[in-house]
Amino acid sequence: MSILEKIRKVDKNSNAYIFAYASGMVIIVALLLAFAATALKPAQQRNVETEKRVDILKSIGEANGVDQAKDKYDFVAGLYSKYIVDQLVVNSLGDTIKGVDAFNIELHNELSKPIEQQNLPMFVAKLDNGSVKYIIPVRGKGLWGPIWGYIALNNDLSTIYGATFGHKGETPGLGAEIATPTFQKQFVGKTIYNEANQFTSIKVVKGGADRSDIHAVDAISGGTITSKGLEKMLYDCLSSYQAYFNKLKKLSNGQE
Repeated sequence: MSILEKIRKVDKNSNAYIFAYASGMVIIVALLLAFAATALKPAQQRNVETEKRVDILKSIGEANGVDQAKDKYDFVAGLYSKYIVDQLVVNSLGDTIKGVDAFNIELHNELSKPIEQQNLPMFVAKLDNGSVKYIIPVRGKGLWGPIWGYIALNNDLSTIYGATFGHKGETPGLGAEIATPTFQKQFVGKTIYNEANQFTSIKVVKGGADRSDIHAVDAISGGTITSKGLEKMLYDCLSSYQAYFNKLKKLSNGQE
């Protein structure tokens, strides 16, 4: 009896046949999914890299034309190469760490480590007018999930030049407002040090910040938890760079 004849005589209502058929379908589907995931991985990685570069460029206001670009990956890569002149990694003591790629650091992994073990990425930009900006990635917790962003500081390492924030699942019209230009523009010109050179970070004030307060912005109406999460994110992340900032300031003042 041929194999084909044996298959035809199998009782398709038997438990053995149903189990074998179901197992076969599961294996086939799993193989197809694995193949699709492998085939799509390079494209997904390109998208992740592009999105990260765009966020960094947005913090310095140099992401114009991205949405209209025919080849977004190459267009963004070109802008990034033009404006980002250095990528470095530092630690909480202010030392520069060699042999670690700043761009590929997963910040959420670093922040789960003790502060003394963290590798902290920083990106240095040079604009068309010759001014230098220091871009710091930040990450924290909102109401429903992670929030993140980039803070660009002027050469004084105190005044904010630009800011961009994102989120995974904050409420539209409430916590999700952190991703809007209106909210982000509040940070421009604010400072993270006081006149005594003490680190203050930025307060996110419920009910509205005093317009004369150069260390505070308005919180999101109805988004108190997200606003406070963002405030904590800024303090925790920016404070980790203080030792490095102090070294840079001493160098610029000729003290070292």
